[in-house]
Amino acid sequence: MTDRSMRHELRMLLGIGHNTTSHREKLLATTGALLSIAAVYWLTAQADHGLITDHAGILIVASMGASAVLLFAVPHGALSQPWAVFGGHVVSAIIGVTCQKLLPEGFIAAGVSVGLAVGAMYYLRCIHPPGGATALSAVIGGSSVHGLGYEYVLFPVMLNVVALLLIAIAFNLFFPWRRYPEHLSRRFTASPSTRPADREVELTQEDFSAAMHELDSFFDITTESLTSLLELAKQHAEQKIDHPEHIIAGHFYSNGKLGALWSIRQVVDASSDKVGSKDKVIYKVIEGDGDYETGICQREEFRQWARFEVQLQNRRWVKHIDD
Repeated sequence: MTDRSMRHELRMLLGIGHNTTSHREKLLATTGALLSIAAVYWLTAQADHGLITDHAGILIVASMGASAVLLFAVPHGALSQPWAVFGGHVVSAIIGVTCQKLLPEGFIAAGVSVGLAVGAMYYLRCIHPPGGATALSAVIGGSSVHGLGYEYVLFPVMLNVVALLLIAIAFNLFFPWRRYPEHLSRRFTASPSTRPADREVELTQEDFSAAMHELDSFFDITTESLTSLLELAKQHAEQKIDHPEHIIAGHFYSNGKLGALWSIRQVVDASSDKVGSKDKVIYKVIEGDGDYETGICQREEFRQWARFEVQLQNRRWVKHIDD
């Protein structure tokens, strides 16, 4: 295994994927998180009449900071939706306070509070990772937080959560592709025209639900978002493109498959003799199945493998359209 392939394998193992979002999107997420946490912190300080110490306040803002990452970096994620944010924090806060009151102080109360919070969020369909921090804060927040009892759920947790949600709705409202909650983005965005009658097999919402159930794992994407994404992909696929007529040295080609079978190859060199068995190409796998491997084959064999020519745009592979 070469150094390059080892680096690629390590990147895949660590889950370091390609970030295809634009600089504009990154700037909006940064700005939204900055404004929201500054506002929540200020609001908490105004509402705090000496009920909690600065140390406890920092713990609470920390869990809201994690929520801000989800709300402004992935506003359409399943973990970022209003019920997930509100229910995740409030339910976890109730569990945290209860564990602090009923269980011995220390690792038992801390572990049980987070464990029960995860289970409750699962069953109540409001999984929100920062909720675990909210439950833990109720246990380890110190005497000032413990003294609040169940008031901790109302102030500062519920106050913070409501403020954060309102800011997320208002901020993202100005950007149609980011509107929050995710339902608003789909509700007020025109759907692409479809021609289901032209397709041999039409996947349905029920198919996606069944597939996700079979995998039996939680995905941070709603079924609606997943089906919308597939529909857009189908629209691109329906722009029928035949196998490339010419295979040119230096150009990139895709087999057009999905998942583990997908592959991008670059033609490193091609024979100038285009007659018979001497008409061969040397290629290198750039990405996907067989990554970093090299090979040699007949030009026609390569042409039949290649579904279309591709090019790299904004660090993602797209179909090459002749000008």
